[in-house]
Amino acid sequence: MSNLKTTNQQWRIKRYEADQFTEMDDEIAVEMAMTIVVNGEEYATMVCSPCQLEQLVIGFLASEGFIRTYGEIVNLQVDDERGFAYVELTKQLPPEAQTRTKRFIGSCCGKSREFYFQQDMRTARTIINKETISVDAIFGLMKAFQRCSDDYKRTGGVHEAALADGSGLMYQAVDIGRHNALDKVSGYMMRDRITSRNKQIVFSGRVSSEVLLKVSKMGIGFIISPSAPTHLALKLAEDLNITVIGFVRHERMNVYTKSQYVLLD
Repeated sequence: MSNLKTTNQQWRIKRYEADQFTEMDDEIAVEMAMTIVVNGEEYATMVCSPCQLEQLVIGFLASEGFIRTYGEIVNLQVDDERGFAYVELTKQLPPEAQTRTKRFIGSCCGKSREFYFQQDMRTARTIINKETISVDAIFGLMKAFQRCSDDYKRTGGVHEAALADGSGLMYQAVDIGRHNALDKVSGYMMRDRITSRNKQIVFSGRVSSEVLLKVSKMGIGFIISPSAPTHLALKLAEDLNITVIGFVRHERMNVYTKSQYVLLD
């Protein structure tokens, strides 16, 4: 597998500023289409960034409910030149997946609403064991996250998600699709056998219901974002015992759900 493709490329532009045009090079986020072939059958084609592709495939399969452990993957090969990922599983796909025509998953949105309710709600997990986290730790994680967000700073065209353990960032994923970034974190955790206990997700974008469900599938009880949540995401968070912390900016934050897990120092 190769993950060596660049996520950004130079593009010649004319920038208007101070009543004049200036010709210059700008960095643009790269996207690719990748088709996932499961047990010899094309299952889905997604638009994604050309990096961390193995983690993306593993996380996507887990999110779809096809695997519960990394050991259920017999073989995984990513051909990023041709845009294919070939997966062999220890079991057959469920009948509803085998009869479904291949899906196209865009970079700016999640699954179709019909598939989302059938599959995601079935695999969502209520978080049972949670530790607390301090206000200072939350600010520290967000500052570290933003310091490491080089691709976003250069292009403004990607989303990022990170796995944290309260004291620092463990892994950071980047993609043009916010759901893909989360799947890459999930795939990293599954492949490297990282436990979800006492972990947090730091996320660059809006906390939608689909984002919240992906976090619940990882078994993680905290999501920290500089942006806003949606109403459905908060209702799900209350049911699934997930603490949603938004608008973490300039020494301020909003704790929307399960605030008893966020402590003053």
